[in-house]
Amino acid sequence: MQKQPQQQGFVMSEEPKIAGLAPVKVQLEAGKNYAFCTCGHSSKQPFCDGAHRGSAFRPNVFIAEQDEEVWMCLCKHTHNDYKCDGTHKQLRDQQASQ
Repeated sequence: MQKQPQQQGFVMSEEPKIAGLAPVKVQLEAGKNYAFCTCGHSSKQPFCDGAHRGSAFRPNVFIAEQDEEVWMCLCKHTHNDYKCDGTHKQLRDQQASQ
């Protein structure tokens, strides 16, 4: 059995932690580097704080192409890089039915 990486008092699974069941609105600045958290454990959501270290997770690093306001995913299950695609609604419905 493979040991799970442990970080900051929690065990990192292969599935990301759901940091929230609603997106967060963020103002991106053109030309600025961003590191979107993909593990869900960052204390600086939606951005990476390095909490993924020791796991298979890596931040989604990107440079904003233009100044824009975007809804960033907090459920960590989006299929649209870092932007919310509505997947959190399905996760919320699944949790409600359990």
